[in-house]
Amino acid sequence: APSLAQSERQLWSSRATQPNMAGGYSGGAMAIEGAEEVTSIGTGTKRIRSKYTVNPGYAPVADCFCVRFSPDDQYLATSFANGAIHVYSADTGRQEFLLNGSPPSLELSATPLPTTQLRWRPHGAASKTQSVLVSVNAEFDGQIMQWHIKSGKCLHSITEKGNQIFCLDYFSDGSQFATAGKDRLLRVYDEATKRQLMTLQGGDMKETAGHSNRIFSLKYHPEDPNIILSGGWDNTVQVWDTRKGISVKSLWNAYICGDAVDISSDGRQILTGSWRTENSLQIWDFASGKVAQTIDWASASSKSPCQLFAAQFSKDAGSSMILAGGSQENEAKFFLRQPGAMPVPFGALVSMPKPVFTVDWSISSKMAAVGSSDGQVRVLEVL
Repeated sequence: APSLAQSERQLWSSRATQPNMAGGYSGGAMAIEGAEEVTSIGTGTKRIRSKYTVNPGYAPVADCFCVRFSPDDQYLATSFANGAIHVYSADTGRQEFLLNGSPPSLELSATPLPTTQLRWRPHGAASKTQSVLVSVNAEFDGQIMQWHIKSGKCLHSITEKGNQIFCLDYFSDGSQFATAGKDRLLRVYDEATKRQLMTLQGGDMKETAGHSNRIFSLKYHPEDPNIILSGGWDNTVQVWDTRKGISVKSLWNAYICGDAVDISSDGRQILTGSWRTENSLQIWDFASGKVAQTIDWASASSKSPCQLFAAQFSKDAGSSMILAGGSQENEAKFFLRQPGAMPVPFGALVSMPKPVFTVDWSISSKMAAVGSSDGQVRVLEVL
């Protein structure tokens, strides 16, 4: 009989066909390989075009779980189901560095579990060292690893006993970071000392109760290091206050199965992408915790909904665009936000062979990356 470790690895390796693993299954007919296309939508001035596609070429295919542009838009970091982290030139798509690679001869039972999420340490953080990439993984004792990409060295690692880690985020000045995952707790760390500052759990038991299931998305408020958002399988987004140690606000009915919680640059609006066929893409008012807009997914490119694993505001001062993607329709879609009106779609990557698991805007908001369960990363230019 397979060991627990082997069983968990097999579940992760087939994430796209396991309805109750970290997300869901693709659902519906699979698109034909090579039939995908980049399409423009509507008559507006915004357009997208393909820049390049990267494929590390693993056999069997290793799902791409995370894509992240570096703070200077020089690099694009990508992480995979086999634990590997590939860092590419964001401009050309040429591979620059490989981190955490494992020999191809390893048997399934010995291969690492996925590197589930990546974040670049913000420039100007406590240390002078630039190009530091931080990864978390789904090992049974989850690890936080800080990598110096140019030397390939792991500068520091922290182990969370008994917790598979699915997400992390830095506060914008790099002074602290937080992690979350299977055990439903948020842990906040000091960047300079690498020590855990606190654990956030539970709520006031009147309006808030904390999380009751796995957490898949974590996001710091852009201006206030005391406020952190998280979302997961329990159908809620929790707003945490580190001064109180508990959740102080709950957004109800957002089913988060990937990195699909974001907050606008001004801190006033929250974006959620839910893994469901109705009301999947929503903008919430931060102050009231109520839905402000439910964005219609169906468009000229598809009449069917998309069950979302990933959603993100663009990183310009006005958070003027949205990129989201997922399964069912296996596509990623770009929306332009308009004052006082519904966001309108202006481009899409459609008919992909497998679900979209991860998306990221470049800092300039002129590029976007889309990582898929087919092990490939498509990078698009936004014109």
